[in-house]
Amino acid sequence: MGQQREPSVGTLTSMISGAVIGAAGLAWWLLSEAENRQRSRKHRAMLYAPRMQDGSEALEASNAPRSNEQLLEHRVEQLNSQIADVRRQLEDLGART
Repeated sequence: MGQQREPSVGTLTSMISGAVIGAAGLAWWLLSEAENRQRSRKHRAMLYAPRMQDGSEALEASNAPRSNEQLLEHRVEQLNSQIADVRRQLEDLGART
């Protein structure tokens, strides 16, 4: 009648190597997904970092509510002041050379 043959060494080796290659592929995919998530988190954090570092959100929350025009005027004044500071610094550097 039908005799069952024991798996040969070649078949067993193929199955084991397939499992190892599959596990390696899965591990590589999981690592690349984790890197992609970490990269997107860093990117999102960098988008919000400048606003958080300059303290503008804290200043806006602590002040009494003002109209948008007043906030815009205040911000423009700050920027003009910073531009003037940079201009002075550049003029001082030019005078030194």
